[in-house]
Amino acid sequence: MTPTHLRLRTARSAAISMVRIELHIELGYEVDQHGADFVLNIHPAHTQCQRVSAESLTLNQAISAEVQTDPATGNRYTRLQAMPGLLNVSYKATVDLTHHRADPSMLAEVPVHRLPLHVMQYVYPSRYCESDRLGRLAIKEFGQLWQGHSRVQAIMDWVRRRVTYTPNVSNSRTSAVETLIEQAGVCRDFAHLMIALCRAVSIPARFATGTDYGVDAGVGPPDFHAYVEVYLGDRWYIFDPSGAGIPMGFVRIGTGRDAADVAFATIFGGVTPLHAPMVRAIAVEDPERGVVSPHRSSEALSTDDCAGSAGDREPRQTLDSARQPDPVRH
Repeated sequence: MTPTHLRLRTARSAAISMVRIELHIELGYEVDQHGADFVLNIHPAHTQCQRVSAESLTLNQAISAEVQTDPATGNRYTRLQAMPGLLNVSYKATVDLTHHRADPSMLAEVPVHRLPLHVMQYVYPSRYCESDRLGRLAIKEFGQLWQGHSRVQAIMDWVRRRVTYTPNVSNSRTSAVETLIEQAGVCRDFAHLMIALCRAVSIPARFATGTDYGVDAGVGPPDFHAYVEVYLGDRWYIFDPSGAGIPMGFVRIGTGRDAADVAFATIFGGVTPLHAPMVRAIAVEDPERGVVSPHRSSEALSTDDCAGSAGDREPRQTLDSARQPDPVRH
């Protein structure tokens, strides 16, 4: 077999390999006597590269839960009206990831005048990503670099060098500028700063939430994870500025301009959380079927659809949830 044929065979094998993640999320709340409305963003997104092959939602209250998909982003939201008392939410899913892979050296930035309209919002400043305040710094540090994936990589490396992963030094109101000043934070803060710097040099970047597969146990218990997707070529590619996890194992849940768009729970009413979210993401390996464990890769990875589309469009669903509902199949 010639080297060329070997490379082609290796590339073909990589293209068809799949990562399978068994996901389990548990939330617990005490709802006051008036009840409360919940909007949960815990369902993995449906895209051409990320397929939810099985899922179930269990509520301890005898209430219905409606799952809706945002046609602009592909984000899936569960809406429910909780009664007073204890509310336990348990979500389980099997998620199959068949990543789009690309040679980073072949990925170019897209000039603003050629960006698809739905991508344009990710060039502008947002609540936690004040790119309009970081323009002079970004141009000084990155304005003369070769444009493309390598410049985005340089921005990510710059953030990693200047920000130390430190729990409990930031909060839900901390912005990119504040993280730059404090030089400390968690994955959410790393993501906001990288996004702001990318936008400051006219590179579309968005906030992504998912699972923290591969994070060292010393960081803390498994949790949701914040990372970055950057638009290069014709789709969104994954970057993990905190460097905490293994991107190939990230299950994408939501994407937005910043954390304000993709909170895992938005609550209207008097509610007290009973515990931190319990998130478990376990990789299933089956080499004979082409299912591999997530690993670090030098390739650029994407779970997005070509041209940055929102992914599979779903009809509205209603999960009539009692104590033991039937799984919903997709």
